[in-house]
Amino acid sequence: MPQNEYIKESIKRFGRRFDHEERMRKKKAREPKKISKTARKLRGIKAKLFTKKRYSEKATMKKTIKAHQEKDAKVKDADEVKPGAVPAYLLDREQSRRTKVLSNMIKQKRKEKAGKWQVPIPKVKAMTEDEMFKILRSGKRKKKAWKRVVNKVSFVGENFTRKPPKFERYIRPAALRFKKAHVTHPELKMTFCLDIVSVKKNPQSALYTSLGVITKGTIIEVNVSELGLVTQTGKVIWAKYAQVTNNPDIDGCINALLLV
Repeated sequence: MPQNEYIKESIKRFGRRFDHEERMRKKKAREPKKISKTARKLRGIKAKLFTKKRYSEKATMKKTIKAHQEKDAKVKDADEVKPGAVPAYLLDREQSRRTKVLSNMIKQKRKEKAGKWQVPIPKVKAMTEDEMFKILRSGKRKKKAWKRVVNKVSFVGENFTRKPPKFERYIRPAALRFKKAHVTHPELKMTFCLDIVSVKKNPQSALYTSLGVITKGTIIEVNVSELGLVTQTGKVIWAKYAQVTNNPDIDGCINALLLV
């Protein structure tokens, strides 16, 4: 068990306080007053940053509410003169039509094309180059230490062959190469051991994405053919994206959550 999960472990073993729900409800009710007090107390640059943050939060909330309202809204047609005779019983009736709103699936596809996903871990802690790589000093010229050993877990394809040592700049140790991931389906609440197809995006850097380095928050593509998922048209889904939720180099395995 990772060190930071002792709270979850305690809850599993001993449960929560008997008045936990009531305390959480009161805490949530006190939240607006705390924000208001903070806004009144802050001065200078801190006040500006706080206001900017609150403004972006409110804007996001308004957009979300508007999107939900638009889904099933009705719009009155303009008073247009329609060709042909209209029956007497339809003369006083207002013609209305439902607004055409893009479905969530289309919106999600657009975001995926742009490289943005609605993910369980939206922000991750940035890693320094010293954390990611170890300098390898080998050969005659010790001063020219241009080789790097990747310290983190990585994925390489089936047909991968290493470059000759003379030309290899980034070395991915065989012990830190992973081919499978434990992927949890959020709706089924079940975990499957699936093959990794590729590393789609590492939030740390484009370089780490191209090297196939897997850290917390990385989007990986996994083979879901054995789950039997199908599209609306009845086609079998072979691969889906999942986000890594743990630190694979610490835990020794890759745990991920399927993006559905």
